Parts: sequence; C-alpha cells; structure tokens
Amino acid sequence: MPDFALEIGLGGVVAGIDEVGRGPLAGPVMAAAVVLDRQRFPPRLAERLDDSKKLSRRLRDELAELVLTSARVGFGEASVAEIDRLNILQATFLAMSRALAALGPVDHALVDGNRPPPLPCPVRCVVGGDGLSLSIAAASVVAKVRRDTEMARLAELHPGYGWERNAGYGSAEHMAALTRLGVTEHHRRSFAPVARLVSA
Repeated sequence: MPDFALEIGLGGVVAGIDEVGRGPLAGPVMAAAVVLDRQRFPPRLAERLDDSKKLSRRLRDELAELVLTSARVGFGEASVAEIDRLNILQATFLAMSRALAALGPVDHALVDGNRPPPLPCPVRCVVGGDGLSLSIAAASVVAKVRRDTEMARLAELHPGYGWERNAGYGSAEHMAALTRLGVTEHHRRSFAPVARLVSA
C-alpha cells in the first residue's frame, strides 16, 4: 500500500502528479496534482487509497470526494487537437504542467512514470508511483474520476460508442461503433485505429 515515505524524504511541500487517458482513442488526456496535508489526513484515505486501477468505481468516487475536501488539488488536461498536434507524450506533459499551475507553488513534484515533464520545480519520477506514494495515488484517483465523468458527458452527446463504459478506450463496442457510426471530433486522429478509418 502507498504511504508518505517518498514525500517525507523530499521534505517541504510535495505534489503528487498522475495522468489518466493516454491510451484511449477518444477524449482528452487529464492530469491531477495533489498536495496532501499529512497532519489532517483522513484515516479512511490512509487505509484505502491506492492505484485507481485497483479500486472499484464506487470506492474511487468515495475516495475522490475525500481528497477534494481535504487536500489541495489542481487539474489540467490536453485536448484531442493538442494530442494530435503534439503527440500523446507531450500532450501528457502539457496536462501535468497545467495541473501543477492550477495547484500553485510547491517545492517538489512526485510524478508517476519514468519520464520527467518540464515543470517549474524539481521532479522525481516514480515508476508505479500510484502504488507507492499516497500523493500520487490521490492524484490518480481524482484524475480518473474526473475524466470518467467527462467521458460520460461526451457519451450523451455521441451515443453508441459506449464511452460511459469504456472511457474512450478501444473496446470491442467502441471499435464496432467506429466502423458503424464513423469518427467524431472527439476521436484522436493520430492514433492508428482512427487514422485508418479517416484515410479509408
């Protein structure tokens, strides 16, 4: 389970940063930056917070609410147009930069992954960080909940693709709908499955 060891080792104000949505064929990539208050950290968070992929949707929603009411949180995203123009890695860095800018000044950033984004503070990359650092785990959860909510909203505007269930990933349902219904403005044209349809 994640803990505060990495944050304590760095000292000062430490933000955990994580992204969600690098792999989907549709929708933005989203990042969150979170500073947890170790002195007023809700016990329920300490006991249950983990990598968002290991949690049920119901538990993610519950924990996200606790994070949002007990921590400093900043969100950032990069649009489909930015993903197609920049590539997904650079768009992810842009989303992380925007999340940190929305959060405000920090002394250090703990970033999930092995590639440091260009941020205005020292960065430590942590592979599997959402399973090691409570700050990164918190960022992982709130980013996932926020993006899932956005994809559910887009699903209402573009029914048939199943985005409320697949969050824009290339599930069988989504791929079948792409062939049947075509490409929307929310699809990433630089991603091969979509590019093949656009050029067909």
